Amino acid sequence: MKRFFSLLTLGSYSLFCALLLCAQTSREEMYANLKNTAGVYLAYPTDKSCNTPVPNGYNPFYISHMGRHGSRYLINETDYTKPLNTLKNAEEANVLTSLGKQVLDKLKEIHDEADGRAGDLSPLGVEQHKAIAKRMYNAYPQVFTNDAKITAHSTMVMRCAMSMVSFCEGLKEKNPKLNIVKEPSNRHVRYLSFQNKEMKEYNSASGPWRKEYKRFEEEHTHPQRLMETLFTDIAYVSQNINSNDLMWQLYWITIDLQNVETPGNLYTIFTPEELFDLWQCFNYRMYAQVGNCSLSKGAVMQSSKVLLNDIITRADEKIKSGDNGADLRFGHDVNIIPLAAILGFEGCDACVAMPEDLYGVFADYKVSPMAANIQMILFRNKKGDVIAKFMHNEKEVAIPIPTSTFPFYEWDEVKAYYQGVIDN
Repeated sequence: MKRFFSLLTLGSYSLFCALLLCAQTSREEMYANLKNTAGVYLAYPTDKSCNTPVPNGYNPFYISHMGRHGSRYLINETDYTKPLNTLKNAEEANVLTSLGKQVLDKLKEIHDEADGRAGDLSPLGVEQHKAIAKRMYNAYPQVFTNDAKITAHSTMVMRCAMSMVSFCEGLKEKNPKLNIVKEPSNRHVRYLSFQNKEMKEYNSASGPWRKEYKRFEEEHTHPQRLMETLFTDIAYVSQNINSNDLMWQLYWITIDLQNVETPGNLYTIFTPEELFDLWQCFNYRMYAQVGNCSLSKGAVMQSSKVLLNDIITRADEKIKSGDNGADLRFGHDVNIIPLAAILGFEGCDACVAMPEDLYGVFADYKVSPMAANIQMILFRNKKGDVIAKFMHNEKEVAIPIPTSTFPFYEWDEVKAYYQGVIDN
């Protein structure tokens, strides 16, 4: 087969990667947009898809998609009721400041919306997936022919299943004749969210990362100033309130407000430095649990090979069948983060141990905001040659294979590279 690509020299490729690595997270970047301190609670940050024109003679025929559920409410009902009851009790004791009373009113308003919806996909989450699906269709209508073979699989968690349904609705609005086989099932959890024995032990209560996390959280949680702005009697606080817990509870509600319909925000009750410190803890916890943390000794990456194998195997089957279509998968941030790492996406595969070293090389809000997605699009020409490109949150990304025509890669090289990762 005539090669479509000529390889870059290793020096050129290294320079290219070095230039990409300049895009690091900084305090200034976080302070400029406090929504980023939400980490994986960041509402999906884009409303457009970036697509380089396809090389002449090639047409898209297949999309492999892995998506995180969209914006959601906080996981547990107590995430809302605990801080609400704390401030209600303080109001009854007449120890709330004017700001404390305003925060209490806002917590009541938030709870009114969230009551009974803990963990559910929010209305914004529904719209995110419908919009992503429509942009996918608009970019690659050749994939979604009337006879396209399309599957949609999700974990059994309701917000994932509802994200899957919303995504499929977006596609059907573009082409009502599409036949999409939708299935939320535990059989799909086996590859969507596989965890081997070593990963389960690593994330157990005695996991090796937890000691460092506890130390780091203690060093970066400073609630005194916040307590003094909410309560008039610090003696009451010391006797009746766990200040650290309340600060974190208010942080969770603050960062998730962008995902729900209650207007306004609570960012102003924190200083930018406080938000940055809490995010650093959150960022490290996500990374340590499901990122390429050196403390895991490869256990997390080993587990993610199951999902990677599903992606490569299904794509190869579609190539051999000659059909058009798509495989759509829906899960969680804990599935997106390790997949992006094992694929080798820039900014996603950092391997460090200490939390102090992390924020400049890994930022969870960039890797897996709400409705995060990873797409692999395949194109073929009349000769049967196949090329691939990868997208992360609808932006074209490089993979660790040299190419002279980024973002396109020869499928045979993609398959061989990732098969080597899987087999290693």
